[in-house]
Amino acid sequence: MSKALTMPENSSILEVCKRMVGRRADAALLIDSNAFLCGILTDKDIATRVIAQELNLEETLVSKVMTRNPVFVLSDTLAVEALQKMLQGKFRHLPVVENGEVIALLDIAKCLYDAIARMERFSEKGKAIAAAVEGVEKQWRTSIPSPNRFLESLRERMFRPCLSTILSDCPKIVLVLPTDSVLSATKRMLEFEASSAVVSLGKKPMGILTSSDILMRVIAKNLSPDSTSVEQVMTANPECGTVDTPILDALHTLHNGQFLHLPIVDSEKNVVAVTDVIHVTRAAIATVESCGALGSETTTSMMQNFWDSAMAVGPSDEGEESRSEASMKFASEADNSASALPFIGTPTSFSFKLEDRKGRMHRFNCDAQSMTELITCILQRASDDIDKNLLPQILYEDEDFDKVVLSCDSDLAAAVEHAKLAGWKSLKLYLDFSGSDESDGGGKGKGGGSRAVDQANREAWLAAYKAVAAGAALVAGLTVVTYLKRTGGSS
Repeated sequence: MSKALTMPENSSILEVCKRMVGRRADAALLIDSNAFLCGILTDKDIATRVIAQELNLEETLVSKVMTRNPVFVLSDTLAVEALQKMLQGKFRHLPVVENGEVIALLDIAKCLYDAIARMERFSEKGKAIAAAVEGVEKQWRTSIPSPNRFLESLRERMFRPCLSTILSDCPKIVLVLPTDSVLSATKRMLEFEASSAVVSLGKKPMGILTSSDILMRVIAKNLSPDSTSVEQVMTANPECGTVDTPILDALHTLHNGQFLHLPIVDSEKNVVAVTDVIHVTRAAIATVESCGALGSETTTSMMQNFWDSAMAVGPSDEGEESRSEASMKFASEADNSASALPFIGTPTSFSFKLEDRKGRMHRFNCDAQSMTELITCILQRASDDIDKNLLPQILYEDEDFDKVVLSCDSDLAAAVEHAKLAGWKSLKLYLDFSGSDESDGGGKGKGGGSRAVDQANREAWLAAYKAVAAGAALVAGLTVVTYLKRTGGSS
């Protein structure tokens, strides 16, 4: 989620385009005289409603071409609900509104890319987590579904659907010649309601022209659409998928390239369709949700966690080295104010801070009423610090700098409520690795060490290990190229 570019509805199209170019934004939100949301203008609108219609950018008001009264969500909307609105409406951008005023803009592509980048590092720990689960299972003599069987079943189903299965749902393909003018290309895009055109000789793709190219390479450079040829501003030699490319492989290709459109070619390298991030995302989610290895409740929970992570505001973790280009763009585009925006997730979520043994500080949001959720978040960030044979006690620091034990859901809920009343923005956590029965964690709680955890938090730790193992398996599917090849998967 990034800070929205907002402009008055009485601005000229040229003024809005200049701001979009300056911010490298592909959408602008328009507000009325009361600063309330009244419209949205995207780069596709500029290509098909402005350039294709040969409107004068300086003289035409943006209110004449914007989409009025766009769909929006409130700041406390669940991430999955926001995603469903975007996928059902087949639009990439979704304004976030609070008290009638725009506070942010969701872009499904950026959310998707950032989510995968955030969670790819978790899948790297998949084998270690699976081993830990098996160790916990043996130690506690508790049955947990085998991560290896889970992965095998997921792998089999993830590789099955290919891009050929979604060709009929892809936007109509627009083919233009490299010598065609940008103006004629936009007229074709308008005719087919497309946001891109494949530049080809015969049916062999040699480039792609997108609505973003038109904004950033034509309007930004003050070029004439009528006298500028497509080959001057197109993206040459675009990466293509094949009809046999797995859907999740295509998703990974879009993620790696940080682009929105993917031409699809047949065995003879002829272009047969163009898919985009919306269609691939819909297909990828359908693939995950139809996977027989997951129950519906587990699938819903993991997809909720995945998209909550995607739509969280700000960086993944403080001090974290691995951040996607998209997440770094969020930070710069938000003018360092994104951290002040609300978190799009569950209404009971709260912010936590945790310092690992290497001195790195992790900040994350999670459900403030579930120890299982809290332990899952901790495992995702600091699993290397945790010995399954000596599980730490989780402590928090109160206003007297005492370390207080968190041993159950009610302890967690009370601690967060206390923090809110005190006006704190986050709760600082500690892990007590003492493992001593005499230790009470240095605070006011009872018990401590592995034995106290074994008795009071056994179910929460079991559920957390299981959730992280399942999450790693899901991400293994979403990041199928790197992870599954390493684990011996094949198509």
